[in-house]
Amino acid sequence: MNTPAIPLTVRRLKVDLDTPLPRHWCGDAFRTAFYNALSMSFPAGEQLFIESMRKGLAALPEPQRAGFEAEVQGFIGQEATHRRVHQRFNDHLLRQGLVNAWEARILSRRSLLESLDVRNWLAVTAATEHLTAVFAEYMLAHPHALLGAEDRLRDMWLWHSSEESEHRSTAFDLYLALGGDEKRRHLVFKVSLRAFAIDLVRQTLSNLWRDGSWWRPGTWVQGARFLFGRDGFITRSRGPWQRYLAPGFHPSQGDGAPAARWLAAHADLAPPVRAAA
Repeated sequence: MNTPAIPLTVRRLKVDLDTPLPRHWCGDAFRTAFYNALSMSFPAGEQLFIESMRKGLAALPEPQRAGFEAEVQGFIGQEATHRRVHQRFNDHLLRQGLVNAWEARILSRRSLLESLDVRNWLAVTAATEHLTAVFAEYMLAHPHALLGAEDRLRDMWLWHSSEESEHRSTAFDLYLALGGDEKRRHLVFKVSLRAFAIDLVRQTLSNLWRDGSWWRPGTWVQGARFLFGRDGFITRSRGPWQRYLAPGFHPSQGDGAPAARWLAAHADLAPPVRAAA
């Protein structure tokens, strides 16, 4: 599939990340632990995505490379900004006594990719970008997901979600441009989804343990409602996750309109640093 290049704007988020975070900054212990776990994966994970895109772009022959270069650079700029912002966020979590065990597992898997074809790097990136795009769709469509969060922290998560939705097709298209096939894409997605889910559960449970909320029955009621309620995260995301395995799938089939509206409405909060040509 040949798709036109997508202009991707690199933005600077104007949010206070110097003020310490409340321990339960999202209003309850479970959602806070869950989002904290996700944030712990972002700096190392996004660095892996950046490296995979650089490798993929370098592997493309001209003139294909020229057609992808601006979009890939925009993707890299957005992911580098996410990495920096979440590292600042994570520094607060470390000061609260939480331990980031997920990052080491990401770095270990990155070392396994070193000897593999670049299409494997891109397949991992495309698979994970699909998971984050589905997460973004959920966050933007369900305001209760961040109910109780301070405005600055809600803005940070919705900005990140919106940019993930915006660049959801880039790694997928680069994978296809390098001859990536559907069989590999499906296999890598299944492996990536399993690893991501296990790591997210492990890190969330670790956060709850260290936070002292593990023993409170209310914590698990919060978790069940957030994950499996009528509008729960897993309830609403299971179907969109599986879209990736459908014949003829392309990430552009997702709904990017809410993200575009959010970014347009919050241009002062996240002004452009530079835009892809």
